[in-house]
Amino acid sequence: MNVFDQIATQIVREQALIIGPLAWSEAQKVGGIVADRNSGQVLIQGDGQNVLNRLVSQYERLFGHASRAVCREAAIGLINQIPASQVPGSLK
Repeated sequence: MNVFDQIATQIVREQALIIGPLAWSEAQKVGGIVADRNSGQVLIQGDGQNVLNRLVSQYERLFGHASRAVCREAAIGLINQIPASQVPGSLK
């Protein structure tokens, strides 16, 4: 599991604490995301930066700006593991 997978997993888990199982089904709607609620893992296929931006946008579209803040908070501990140029704009 790479750092983008870890960030996506943390984001979905944090969203699930707030909105419940809907967080997992919404994540599965994002192209490039494989979200397995049973294992609690999210895998990204393709460009991690782009897929993470789309994941954050999916939550924000449904639940507003507060969802973006939850995503940022969930990712904060992992962001420092990737170069600044690869940090998704939605998480800055």
